[in-house]
This record gives sequence, structure tokens and C-alpha cells, in this order.
Amino acid sequence: MPDMEITLKRVDDAFRMEATNEDGHIIVMDGAESIGGSRSAMRPMQALLASLAGCSTIDVVHILRRQRQPLDGIEVSVEADREKDKVPALFTRIHLHYRLSGNLKPEKVERAICLSMEKYCSVAKILEKTAPITWSYEIEEATS
Repeated sequence: MPDMEITLKRVDDAFRMEATNEDGHIIVMDGAESIGGSRSAMRPMQALLASLAGCSTIDVVHILRRQRQPLDGIEVSVEADREKDKVPALFTRIHLHYRLSGNLKPEKVERAICLSMEKYCSVAKILEKTAPITWSYEIEEATS
């Protein structure tokens, strides 16, 4: 039996698709407008960037918990560039910016993100083979 199983089906007469995992959770995707998509969902490459942010966030939250850091919130924005006029158009640059809140020690946050990007995040390890991945962070202090 495989570790993971995804079933994808097209749900309209254009490019809208639903990917469902073995637990019944669904991700909706669509094609770009330039090929007939309707902008009704993320495109697959956008979903890949969302997966990168999600994978790394899980690592960072887990590591900060183990470091007993009081994380109140975390948000990650991802920017990326792709090859121009190529098929397939691979990523050429990816940057993640983490915004964390809580009474956090900067050195602990930096260590957590570094461990995620360099050691634990499987999605990052796949993507770094074709594009450099950089990151930055900021901490919003707890208000209490």
C-alpha cells in the first residue's frame, strides 16, 4: 500500500480539477486564463508554492514548540519567478517571507526556519534542485 494516494478529476468542460486524498480532503485547481482557465482556483504551480509554505510552516511551528517558544501566529508569503518562453517553465527564484508573532527569541526563529529549509522540508528539498530558495522573517512582539 502506498504512503499517499491522490485522485484527480476534471469537474467542468475546461480546466477546473479537484484532487482528493485518501482521507477525502480536496484541493481545487484550474488552468491559466491564457489557455482557457477561469481563475476559479489555484493553478498547479501556485499550489506547489503553497505546499512549500505549508511544509515549512509545519516544521517551524513544530521546532518552535520544541524550543518552548510562545508562537501566537505565523503567516508566510511566497514570491517566485519562472522561466520565460519555455515549456516546461520551471521556477528560477523562490523567496519566502515569514511573519511571526509572539514573545519569540530571534535566534530561535532563525534556527527553526533554517532547519526547515536546509534539513526537514521535503518540498523545499525537491524545489531547490531547480531554483534557489531564499527566506526572510520578521517578528511582531506580543502585545501583553
